[in-house]
Amino acid sequence: MDLSATGDPVVMQDDPQVHVGLDLQTGTLVLTQDGTDYAPHHALVEFASPEGHPWTAQEASFAAQGPDGETVAVKVDLLNDACDGPRAGVPEVIWKVVALAATSAGDVGITYTQPTG
Repeated sequence: MDLSATGDPVVMQDDPQVHVGLDLQTGTLVLTQDGTDYAPHHALVEFASPEGHPWTAQEASFAAQGPDGETVAVKVDLLNDACDGPRAGVPEVIWKVVALAATSAGDVGITYTQPTG
């Protein structure tokens, strides 16, 4: 590999964000938007902790197959317009996807050790 790198990376702590992707089994979730059904196969949930506040889910994005076989993106805003709580009317199954993502992000005991050498 022909790569070099320098510096000392710093993470901005003002608004830390984590994006968690989930591969969904096709057929286990159906999203209906404007009367059209979509079969998601991937979800990406964005979590944030602005200014040290507790982590909250901001958005869920789904890669889904439409009735014509084309892949489309369906986004769901999870925060209300004031950004101080959950958006009303979000279907319960979307919150289940968020809970799965949250579990994947921190509750499964993922550990990482940097390679030596």
